[in-house]
Amino acid sequence: MKVVVLAGGLSPERNVSRSTGAKVCQALRDLGHSAALVDMYFGLEDYEGTLESAFQAPIPEDWKQVSRQAPNLEQVKKSRKWQGKGAFGKGVLDLCAMADLVFLALHGQCGEDGRVQAAFDLLGIPYTGSGYLGSAIAMDKDLTKRLIAGLGVNTPAWQMAAYTAADVDSLTSRTPVPCVVKPVDSGSSIGVSIAKDKKALRAALLDGLNYGGRCVLEQYVAGREIQVGVLAGEALPSIEIIPKEGFYDYENKYQPGAAEEICPARIPAEAERKVREATLKVYDALNLSAYSRADFILDQEGTPWFLEINTLPGMTPTSLMPQEAAAAGVDYLALCQKIMEASLEARRQGK
Repeated sequence: MKVVVLAGGLSPERNVSRSTGAKVCQALRDLGHSAALVDMYFGLEDYEGTLESAFQAPIPEDWKQVSRQAPNLEQVKKSRKWQGKGAFGKGVLDLCAMADLVFLALHGQCGEDGRVQAAFDLLGIPYTGSGYLGSAIAMDKDLTKRLIAGLGVNTPAWQMAAYTAADVDSLTSRTPVPCVVKPVDSGSSIGVSIAKDKKALRAALLDGLNYGGRCVLEQYVAGREIQVGVLAGEALPSIEIIPKEGFYDYENKYQPGAAEEICPARIPAEAERKVREATLKVYDALNLSAYSRADFILDQEGTPWFLEINTLPGMTPTSLMPQEAAAAGVDYLALCQKIMEASLEARRQGK
């Protein structure tokens, strides 16, 4: 097949996305597909070849690893030379229209939140992952929790807070601690803080203003960090994350050796059954397709607490989805192929 791997974009997770894109593009070429790798935001502004030759262009070496810090998006915007408006860079849509499929290696806002999926639906361009509606809901942590609250899936108590700097003190005073402060629509743990006291909570809320001042304030649940992938409607073996320092934040996710990752997770069989069952309930409730990855905390009593679900999980060298697939006997190349096949089937079904 002729495949465009769409990465980068204008999101705090653009560096993670580029790493995913580089690895996926190489895998698709190894599988015998004709694959072009392009940054959604910058497009082909520095590319001098033809659209057709983009499918053989070298994969940038500096895309393969994830830097320790998330990018400054204002600097990213200023560095675009092309003066076109919108999130799609020069030539991106023309290139995507040439492909049999667009492999979405995007993460976070403007990539995982349904807007790109909706645009491609209107243009008749098939893509990988879930459709626009499931993607949009899953990206919103508050909406996701509301939808699954009645399904018998445990989720920590939470409140949605849309606030300004003037509201921080009153919000701090009335919010119980310890709690977790999360931007409502971000991923890769960007902007996430665990506030164990009021001072830390106030600092976290002030930091949250940098992410739009829309946060989920979630009850802190102590326990083991467990994640479960879904591939083509089947739950994969769970994986446990044990950060060497702190919690599983942006740096611990993408720097090799920063966390111990155990797959299959060494948890009781009953706990494994529960997390897989809960994962599929959420996946089905949001009408997701092709693949996803759900995050849980497993408490001391063996109860799994659902946190969130990701519709375009990372496929970087340190990502969890490929490790879970490997534990189920699916190597990285086969994983990419299965994602494409399941996605094309979902598009045929109108999902």
